[in-house]
Amino acid sequence: MDRSQNFTKIPLTPQMQRQKTEWRQGRRKFISASRRETRRVDALRPTIVVHGGAWDIPDEVVDDHLNGVKLAAETGMAALLRAGSALDAVEAAINIMEENGVFNAGRGSHLNAEGEVEMDAIIMDGETLNAGSVAALTNILHPISLARKVMEETSHVLLVGEGARKFAAAHGFRLTPTEELLSARELKRYRELRRRKVRPREFYDPSPPDTVGAVALDSHGNLAAGTSTGGQPKKLPGRVGDSPLIGAGAYADNSLGACSATGWGESIMKTVLSKAACDFMGEGSTAQSACRKAIRVLKRKVDGRGGLIVIDRRGRHGVAYNTPRMAWAFMAAGMRLPRASV
Repeated sequence: MDRSQNFTKIPLTPQMQRQKTEWRQGRRKFISASRRETRRVDALRPTIVVHGGAWDIPDEVVDDHLNGVKLAAETGMAALLRAGSALDAVEAAINIMEENGVFNAGRGSHLNAEGEVEMDAIIMDGETLNAGSVAALTNILHPISLARKVMEETSHVLLVGEGARKFAAAHGFRLTPTEELLSARELKRYRELRRRKVRPREFYDPSPPDTVGAVALDSHGNLAAGTSTGGQPKKLPGRVGDSPLIGAGAYADNSLGACSATGWGESIMKTVLSKAACDFMGEGSTAQSACRKAIRVLKRKVDGRGGLIVIDRRGRHGVAYNTPRMAWAFMAAGMRLPRASV
């Protein structure tokens, strides 16, 4: 027997119909609000991505690079979990790589054509779009920290050369002798280039490690990006690459995302690569897709080579490069260990 035949559908009164409609509308609003809240919570999950330079990395030092970026990511995450800002995390992570000696930043930087270490760095706050940077800087172990001091203690964005060094001394930074910034690897490379009498414009080496950088999202939803480098081997004194330039070496905007670039600086400058990647995210691309699109632009327009790390405003990350290798690491709150690769 079909039991449904025993029931008669009762027509809804106008009042019941209104109540049903209101209930459905309220349910849709609740679901929509729940989804927004879920996305908001995801976006507030502290996250950091670091890179140790896009180029080639000889097999014998791959582990050193992986260990270096892992330690940097862990250090940056520790800062985030202490309720630190994204700026704190970026600075702390890059400090670790500047001290390492494996990377081309701080201790371990390339020597210029006159045998001097000249470094560039930038840090940028995605909440305010404030930034600080230094270029052609000598005798400072942590250029990224000096860049932050420029951002926070002056009305300027970029200080260079002797002016930057004097600013460092006036604000308590220890002036580090060049000898303390040298690594055995870079001294050997410099002597070989001098022996071969290679001019800067002729220099090409597929193996040198490059620029280091970091991007982070803190628990308040604020983004930051930073980049630090020793530049090209045997570069002309005073040469400045992409690293300290807003939109080229790094960019951060809470409404778009954060990016740090690495690679051949002149091509990155021409394409304003970090800003391009952030703009792609602002147009709706995922973090990973934005990275890939930006790298395609770099290759197509200027035949450039390099790499990018990004975080979007929801905390999703992306990594892309068109060089043989790039050491990078990712860590988010709740992860016991960072994920790293080359």
